[in-house]
Amino acid sequence: MTVQRITVLGSTGSVGASTLDVIARHPERFEVFALSAARQVEALLAQCASLRPRFAVMADEAASRELATRLRAEGLPTRVLSGPDALERIAAHEEVDTVMAAIVGAAGLAPCLAAARAGKRLLLANKEALVVGGEVFLDAVRAGGATLLPIDSEHSAIFQSLPEDPATWDARVEKIILTASGGPFRTWEAARLRDVTPEQACAHPNWVMGRKISVDSATMMNKALEVIEARFLFGLPPERLDVVIHPQSIIHSMVQYRDTSVVAQLGTPDMRVPIAYGLGWPERITSGAQALDFTRLGDLSFEALDSRGHRERFPGMQLAWDSLRAAPGTTAVLNASNEVAVEAFLAGRIRFDQIHALNLATLSCAPASNPRSLADLLELDVRVRQQARQGIERLR
Repeated sequence: MTVQRITVLGSTGSVGASTLDVIARHPERFEVFALSAARQVEALLAQCASLRPRFAVMADEAASRELATRLRAEGLPTRVLSGPDALERIAAHEEVDTVMAAIVGAAGLAPCLAAARAGKRLLLANKEALVVGGEVFLDAVRAGGATLLPIDSEHSAIFQSLPEDPATWDARVEKIILTASGGPFRTWEAARLRDVTPEQACAHPNWVMGRKISVDSATMMNKALEVIEARFLFGLPPERLDVVIHPQSIIHSMVQYRDTSVVAQLGTPDMRVPIAYGLGWPERITSGAQALDFTRLGDLSFEALDSRGHRERFPGMQLAWDSLRAAPGTTAVLNASNEVAVEAFLAGRIRFDQIHALNLATLSCAPASNPRSLADLLELDVRVRQQARQGIERLR
């Protein structure tokens, strides 16, 4: 059996840590080549001590110097690099077979593009690569001959439920149905959301996630971004993408075929399941997740977005379809504005309900664009973030 050499981008986050857990269960299959983190020195040091990767990359230069010093003191051989160029280097390195892209936000776009151009097997947990990169990213995947495998639980579920031949998807599939838990505020009155605290927003009822993604789940913007990602991943038009609220998070998403049959993927809410599927594909390998016990499962319930006041409670959801029908680059505008808004909410600068207000205001004043390169995308991202930060001042 050929051992896969793997780079894990964002190894200290929840997806990265789950990836390393699955990898550790299959030492005959996988070898960690490189790891990366933003500035979590202690966590990355522990991973380097355990896995002894060739490279460790930190986004923060001061943190990288501290990590290098600590590694030398412990006699560990890992070479430390820093900065965006280093991320691209470990993503595209000739000795790497597989890249787990688990960096949160637009910061993960450049290394994802580098891995795609280098023809890697790219396990995509960073939805922003498609939300921001769109056709630019897909062009890089096609040009490099990369293998793109979705790792978000919803997109992995869709991929597992679709026909094997992508050329048949449009003809055979009626629509894709993404499921959403509804987050911690599914039953709240919309008026109560004004007073939500960051701690409340980060307390997801089913999943263990980072703070930014947890807030996105609480606003349902995470699902809006997933609708956009599904549009680019699976090629169906926006009107054939649907969302249903499923509080138990057992059915991870579904595909409805032309004959009205529905194929769904079920499993416990554990990210190791889609990660193991991506690592092992087309085979299936053990994940370490607990199996479903149908005798103890209880009821599975579903709610339409138009029911129970969900449209009022989660107004940001509609922005997914609106931005997909707008000019190219609009999805990148939405993502940049939302990252600024969530950061401001977590810092106590805006209220929870103002996240949507800021996104809406930024979209309304953003100029039409048609980005055709990474440079275009990064320039657009910078401009939109500036606009969003100015918008924060007008909200206060």
